[in-house]
Amino acid sequence: MKDTAVVRRAVPLVLAVVFAVLVLVSFLRSRTVSRATMISPSYERRESLLLSGEAAEEDDEQQQGGGGGGGGDVGLVLDPNFKPSLPKQTELSLSLEQKNRLPPRNRDLFPKLAKDHIKIVLYVHNRPQYLQVVIRSLSSVQGIGETLLIVSHDGFYPEMDSIVQSIRFCQITPQQRGVGFSGSVRQPPLSKDCVFEASLVVDDEYHLGRFGETKRFGGHILFIEEDHFIYPNAYRNIQLLTAMKPRKCPECYAVNLAPSDVTSKGEGGEFLVAEKVGNIGYAFNRTVWRKIHAKAREFCSFDDYNWDITMWATVYPSFGTPVYTLRGPRRSAAHFGKCGLHQGQGSSSVCIDDGNAKFEIDEIDKVANIKYDWPVQVYKKQGGYQAGFRGWGGWGDERDRELCLSFAYMYHVQGASSG
Repeated sequence: MKDTAVVRRAVPLVLAVVFAVLVLVSFLRSRTVSRATMISPSYERRESLLLSGEAAEEDDEQQQGGGGGGGGDVGLVLDPNFKPSLPKQTELSLSLEQKNRLPPRNRDLFPKLAKDHIKIVLYVHNRPQYLQVVIRSLSSVQGIGETLLIVSHDGFYPEMDSIVQSIRFCQITPQQRGVGFSGSVRQPPLSKDCVFEASLVVDDEYHLGRFGETKRFGGHILFIEEDHFIYPNAYRNIQLLTAMKPRKCPECYAVNLAPSDVTSKGEGGEFLVAEKVGNIGYAFNRTVWRKIHAKAREFCSFDDYNWDITMWATVYPSFGTPVYTLRGPRRSAAHFGKCGLHQGQGSSSVCIDDGNAKFEIDEIDKVANIKYDWPVQVYKKQGGYQAGFRGWGGWGDERDRELCLSFAYMYHVQGASSG
């Protein structure tokens, strides 16, 4: 009888142990499969999306104005013969990587992001006086406290970091990285590489969900640079434009805060404009980003140092249909720089008159000034860089091209494995 009682008491314990072992084995198998998928060069992105259910989310995006004239989800076609070659990480880069993983700052001041918020990515290099101008302008933007500002540095510069650390008007997360090849840092940093290197920011927001607020985020992200002056009504206008785009311009890929002609203040009428995508204050969603990312090979091999010229001359034309953006008749952002990205570094060499940017802000520029019932004027033929332009050069080094493509591959695979 005692033996029988002992056996009866032991049965539940044995079953519990067996169950725990089965769960552990299942977990380890799933981890192994996940890791194998992440590093496999023949990984099929669409299959992963279907398995994770994320493809359905993207189909919803298309119906809600994903832009780009349809075409469904696309992804970078991986070449099994291409092996990404990335610089070895240094002690500094490893420490910056850990810092980049910290939660956003100022959450004590702004605990929650607005449900309809549009995240802002600010690209910067090492021009402190430029950065001070754009930060001051952002601090006066209506609704800025509702969103997350991501400051993407292409290196670590103490003075730039100090300015960013002083921001108190919204949630903010600095992202600091360096660029180089063959294990060495190259100066100046590579302009086009910076696009795909900084795409980690985009993929983090769209795929990895490192922060609770951004998990499964598929909405629009606004991109600005350190030599852009942002008007007080910019955020409210970009919200209106993204909301209008599905109905007012379903063929539009993006929305813009300013005309594609950087010298233009806008027409000033009571209508919306559909034109080619400009490089000042542009915003698009995850669906459009993947369409752009799928053209990484064309982007990285085009012989021009400038990312925006590369987009106009080779990436956008490869889509097969006109690539329009929707904007208002008055600019809500302006370019104030007087020299290139890697000029005017530090406080001693400034490319702004008197170290300041002076813009007259009218009362109409302080509040949202776009109306839903306005008609849309389409500019079908515009000047500037077009398909057929061969590039200004400066991007013929195969190491540059391989590094650029390596970034594209790396972030594609990381994003793909996050379902």
